[in-house]
Amino acid sequence: MTAPSSYAVAADFVFDGLSLRRDCAVIVEGERIRDLILARNLASDMPHTRLKRGMWLAPGFIDAQVNGGGDVLFNDQPTAEGIRAIVAAHRRSGTTSILPTLITDTDEKMHAAREAIAASKDPGVLGIHFEGPFLSPERAGVHDAKRMRAPEPHHLDLLTSIDGVTLVTLAPERVPRAFIRDLAKKGVRVALGHSMATYDETIAAIGDGLSGFTHLFNAMRPMSAREGGPIAAALESADVWYGLIVDGHHVSSPMLKLALKGEGHPMLVTDAMPPVNGSRASFDLFGQRIEVKDGRCVTQDGRLAGSAIDMATAVKNCVRLLGVPLIDALRLATLSPARFLGVDDRLGRLATDFRADMIAVDPGDVRVIDVWIAGHHQPS
Repeated sequence: MTAPSSYAVAADFVFDGLSLRRDCAVIVEGERIRDLILARNLASDMPHTRLKRGMWLAPGFIDAQVNGGGDVLFNDQPTAEGIRAIVAAHRRSGTTSILPTLITDTDEKMHAAREAIAASKDPGVLGIHFEGPFLSPERAGVHDAKRMRAPEPHHLDLLTSIDGVTLVTLAPERVPRAFIRDLAKKGVRVALGHSMATYDETIAAIGDGLSGFTHLFNAMRPMSAREGGPIAAALESADVWYGLIVDGHHVSSPMLKLALKGEGHPMLVTDAMPPVNGSRASFDLFGQRIEVKDGRCVTQDGRLAGSAIDMATAVKNCVRLLGVPLIDALRLATLSPARFLGVDDRLGRLATDFRADMIAVDPGDVRVIDVWIAGHHQPS
């Protein structure tokens, strides 16, 4: 959809990523934000849209863990077309930037996924998230343990030759320490996940450059009286980020509230699967039938297999289930992931020279009602 070269979106409330402004207008020029001003100071000849009374304008959501959406699983369709379908599905719910996530698979599939990212040319694609294959079979979840393996020299090339953001989830105890250091030195974001690492192993990995935790609490060594494991390390380390799946199923509310009080930086992720904003309630994953039952993606024997939520629902659940103020819940889905991924110089806020990724939100039911990406209003 073509937009004027310059226009404004005005609202009673604008959350700029840091604070809430009243009666504000965001001026957009091309793909970027030119300024934020009082709405009453808009020039009379400036084309503009005024949101309905009481609505909020906020930065678009950023999701670092998206396995699928719109009936597409990235592992099954590692193509530019598959990525576009996933991006479009999540954009409907206000997610304007994603990392398509490839779960544990073959080297051939990893190469295909990398090529698909390069070919997608979609502004909503920040890069790629490889969740595996360097994981612990003891904490496989629904990943195929038979495809898990130790890294070989060629993997470093594969993982560091991608334009944009690369996030790699691994089990520190399953890789050489030099592998984490080498990835981090090349600018790759390294996260712990599907791991039986001890507390000491986790702290050592953080020292080597690990800065994230994939779906904290899930698929990792649990805390115990004599072994804090990855969870204790995450909660006490001030320079790490941890993703939280707030769907009411993956993690209990008391544990989520504990994570929000940690020294580390919480952020929302969806771990979304194909049914999100799709038309089908089931899909296949490595030969297993996965179905959505009572809002949960589950295997035939009842194990969780990713989630069926979008980011708008995750934000709403923070407010409804955890009592988080809306301003803080929005920050967990915008500025926090932007900082983790190193794109907070251009995304995650509504500020001068940032890309004009914006959403209109009804604060009453925390519902996304309009979306703009790179300055372009998206059809609903």
